[in-house]
Amino acid sequence: MKLSVRLFLGYFLLVAVTGQLVLMLVVKQIGPGVRTALEASLVDTANLLAELAAPDLRQDSIADGHFAQAVKRYSKRPVSASIFGFPKQSLDYRVYVTDAAGIVRFDSAGTAIGENYSRWNDVYLTLQGQYGARSSQANPGDKTSSTMHVAAPVRDGDKLIGVVTVAYPTALLQPIVDASKHAIQRGAFWLFGGALLFGAIFNWRLTRAIDLLVSYARSVASGGKASPPKLRSVELSTLAHALETMRQELEGKQYVERYVQTLTHEMKSPLAAIRGAAELLEDPLPDTDRRRFAGNAREQAERLDQLIERLLGLAELEQRQQLSDPQLLDLGELLNSVLAEKAPQLLQLNLHTAVSVDEPLPVLAEEFLLRQAISNLLDNALAFAPAKSTIEIDGRRDDKQIILRIRDHGPGIPDYALERLFERFYSLPRPHNGRKSTGLGLAFVKEVALLHGGEIRVGNAFGGGAEAVLRLADIMTLRI
Repeated sequence: MKLSVRLFLGYFLLVAVTGQLVLMLVVKQIGPGVRTALEASLVDTANLLAELAAPDLRQDSIADGHFAQAVKRYSKRPVSASIFGFPKQSLDYRVYVTDAAGIVRFDSAGTAIGENYSRWNDVYLTLQGQYGARSSQANPGDKTSSTMHVAAPVRDGDKLIGVVTVAYPTALLQPIVDASKHAIQRGAFWLFGGALLFGAIFNWRLTRAIDLLVSYARSVASGGKASPPKLRSVELSTLAHALETMRQELEGKQYVERYVQTLTHEMKSPLAAIRGAAELLEDPLPDTDRRRFAGNAREQAERLDQLIERLLGLAELEQRQQLSDPQLLDLGELLNSVLAEKAPQLLQLNLHTAVSVDEPLPVLAEEFLLRQAISNLLDNALAFAPAKSTIEIDGRRDDKQIILRIRDHGPGIPDYALERLFERFYSLPRPHNGRKSTGLGLAFVKEVALLHGGEIRVGNAFGGGAEAVLRLADIMTLRI
């Protein structure tokens, strides 16, 4: 299972479990919270009514006195209220008053007058000087039939003369409790969805950063051109730079070892030729032989100088991961400039060119590197093209790429050499003189192409000859 999936599932499980526990705790507290608020309100109401009932209870007129008449008028009052969206169309308090013995002397419901309530907790506890309250179910086992009773003492000075109880059916609170639960559940649902969305975005950003690091590591491992990704996370950015530093250290060491070995091997042949010529020149020789051996030594020294110069240029290029000074150039103008430099060679070899380049062909490139790459490709074509033949050159835009094709009509490339063309120091003998080049030209072109976000392919053309196809990234897709 991918890391991104595991992270998201773990985050999902954590949010789901935590959210469910919090939701259960909150919902569980809604009912008791509402009942607590109701009871506090009933305490105030009961104590207020106790003060209003005291005069009638002292005068033994509680059944039909001012208090009883006021309560009856209260029960008949029309009411229409909307409390936070909940309609209230009736007055639902039940009020009853007992004397000091617990006998019901007044009942707004008219059902319990004369009954002994002294054993009910609301009356019993109040008569004992304590806080009296109870919750009773009209139908045993049915919680929805529960009614809350809260009592307050009726006093004549310091003397306890009775108890006033206010009752309210808790079932009337259930819609409020249910609505609160539903509102909290809806809020929790949206909060849970938002948390999951946040987790998904965070997970995507984290795994995307890791994927960029993985892609960078794979590109480095495959020998491609890659720069460490730019990441916003300080820790991941530090990791990316640490990987880049490690790559540079490892590649630098391996690069030096490889190039020292390669350079040593390639220098043996010209050095041996120079040494042999020098030994022969130590002895008396005819002028013709002396000039020939001296020319050979000079030629090998020039070859050695060219080899070192090109190898240093290629080494510097291979160590770079991106363009350092890109400029917007027109490929057609750059090609014409290089062809103008090659004009003397074309004339000497009796060669012609057929150029077909779309205009304009803008590329974002380092002029020196791209010029050198085009020059190397033209040098190869000049070296293998037969006299009086035409070198075909065309440039065009295709599928967001700039394509430059150079074709000669020479002998083509042997099958055994096709896969080795871009190896350093690998070269085929030139048809004109049988000599080989340094074998670094195409390797240089390959590095230039990679650095410009493109590629180079060299193979046999249909109908004979060889062709090189250089592809460069479009200016809108090139990563600098």
